[in-house]
Amino acid sequence: MKIRMIIILFFLFFVVTAKGQDYVQSQFDYANNIFGSQHYFDAITEYKRLLFFDLTKAFIYEANFKIGECYKAGGKFDDAIEYFSISELNARNDDEFFESKTQIIRTNILRRTTDRALQLCDELEKDERFSSRTDDINYWRGWSYIFADEWKRAANSFAKINFNHELKKLAAQTDKEKVSVTFAKVISYILPGAGAIYTGNYLSALLSLSWNMLAGYWTVNSFVQDRVFDGFVVGELVWLRFYRGAIYNAEQFAINKNIEVANKSLKFLQNEYKGIKP
Repeated sequence: MKIRMIIILFFLFFVVTAKGQDYVQSQFDYANNIFGSQHYFDAITEYKRLLFFDLTKAFIYEANFKIGECYKAGGKFDDAIEYFSISELNARNDDEFFESKTQIIRTNILRRTTDRALQLCDELEKDERFSSRTDDINYWRGWSYIFADEWKRAANSFAKINFNHELKKLAAQTDKEKVSVTFAKVISYILPGAGAIYTGNYLSALLSLSWNMLAGYWTVNSFVQDRVFDGFVVGELVWLRFYRGAIYNAEQFAINKNIEVANKSLKFLQNEYKGIKP
């Protein structure tokens, strides 16, 4: 009698468990369909429902990874990193671990926490399990530098993958087109307007140089004619104003030009680049 009861209970447990797993699989498929239709926050609800009913934790990696992707798509980067980290902890093999880690890197790139993204790239590179995946690591390292506006370093990272890599060429060209803010200021100290010429603002350079020469003439002429007070007034209020203005303008011209160059490259990456993006 006891043996019969044990067999019956075992059979009932098997049926319930099997049906439970069927439900969990169906829930996972349902959540994936919602994810595929890009209703990301509805998908989050369904993946969390899956985690609640998945008593055997068969989908703990997939569900948390997908929740991370949903939050990332919705711009909730802190939440995305939290769930990618959970999926990383529950990875069943090296590939799943690497995928979770790179998603964390990509999310850090998007939220512009570059130092953290680069630190994680270094950790992966030092891990012997991923010695064959250095190209992937350098790829995301390069993207980290792009979002940090360090185009020369980005070019060096992509060059390690392939010297003729499309992104290496883009980053190198962007770095070449950018100007030195410091140099623009220094040459403006030496010759007012020179910094504007360096950044391509020729009209502003001409006006700056003309006003400085005119104010300098007024100042010197005042001292020559023993109009000392006029010389100090003109020198302090006019000449120095134009002189400092030339330096300030050179700095702003350089900054704005670099922003324009970088934005042009970023726009290309956003709209025309066909490769994998963060």
